[in-house]
Amino acid sequence: MLTDTQCRQALPGEKERKLTDAHGLFLRISPTGSKSWCWKYRLGEREKRLTIGPYPLVSLKAARAARDAARAQLLAGIDPGQSKRLEKQRATVGESFEDVAKAWFDSKKKSLTPRYAKQVWARLEQNAFKRFRSQPIQTITPTMVLEAIRQIEARGAITMAHEVRAHMSDIFVWAIAAGLAEQDPAAVIRKALKPQTAGRRPAHLKLAEAQGLLKAVEQSKTAHWATLLASRLTALTAARPGVVRLAERSEFEGFGGTEPIWRIPATKMKLSAALKQDARNDFVVPLSRQAVAVVNAAMKVSPSEQWLFPGVASWLKPISDSTLSKLYRETGFTGAHVPHGWRATFSTIMNELAAVEERPGDREVIDLMLAHIKGDVEAAYNRAAYMPRRREIAQLWADMLMNGMPEPETLLFRHND
Repeated sequence: MLTDTQCRQALPGEKERKLTDAHGLFLRISPTGSKSWCWKYRLGEREKRLTIGPYPLVSLKAARAARDAARAQLLAGIDPGQSKRLEKQRATVGESFEDVAKAWFDSKKKSLTPRYAKQVWARLEQNAFKRFRSQPIQTITPTMVLEAIRQIEARGAITMAHEVRAHMSDIFVWAIAAGLAEQDPAAVIRKALKPQTAGRRPAHLKLAEAQGLLKAVEQSKTAHWATLLASRLTALTAARPGVVRLAERSEFEGFGGTEPIWRIPATKMKLSAALKQDARNDFVVPLSRQAVAVVNAAMKVSPSEQWLFPGVASWLKPISDSTLSKLYRETGFTGAHVPHGWRATFSTIMNELAAVEERPGDREVIDLMLAHIKGDVEAAYNRAAYMPRRREIAQLWADMLMNGMPEPETLLFRHND
């Protein structure tokens, strides 16, 4: 067995040296002169080594005590090395649900778009942290998680309940992989949640109804010109309202020729984070004459050098994501039609027309116009190949919808205060 004098006076050699004590404990001496205590043990058929700490910071007596504690763990069926790694992990990450959630989110958000990452964290802040913020993650049970989810369901937020449960499950799985938890209580309760109702966004699906809706909306006595023009462009292009409100001057091309387009950057499209970074996934919208008129009208009066539809309070930002929805509610279309519903309106009416005219090929073209095809090289090729027919359909739709409607300039200054 070693003495403290031997440990203190031991000199380094050209290669690593080992001074053996007892029961697997030894002092490792590197060629640079640093010394550290290690313990050699066997787990099953494997020989393993546990680093106890540096000498003389860890004395001979303390090293023997650490060895004995590790031997006790091994006799109890616990791997001392794994146990030590978990202790370090807990010290680094923390053991509370919020601590682990933050560590999970830091690794997860790299694969998410900034906007979606913000939404995920907000859901946890509002629905999970209030209940489990400081609670040790290992002590959370399926019953506790279900009670928290039931509170969300009680608000009528069924979709939110499912989303929060899924996020919590991801956190527990990450914790299990990191050695911070042993079960996923959020997975156990999945089938106990109230089912989601797969409903479509409300929309008028007849041409006459769609025209009546647009006329009623544009007769609003309080709406700002940017809101009215954004509404009309949404109806004409069947683009997602979130993309319309973020439209920028620089995205519109070819207005001096016969093939004007709106080139929506892939970063604004409903794509995975990886596909958003590839410019080949930019979405090109062929514009009808009526859509061009709307864009030109907005460009003439927009005080923003960037945004086509600037906000009312500040033209340095676009209109908010709730502006169009508020307009439709205030004009009496709650539960009947939402801005996003124009996509269903366009699809239904133009597919019915294609059936009457016996043009089955238009169905795929219409799907392309709605960006329903996944973003990849083949889809980009198809969108380009079908561009002539896409332009024809866009113009036909605009002629039908805008029949009898006033020019967009009439919407500019009527409510511009």
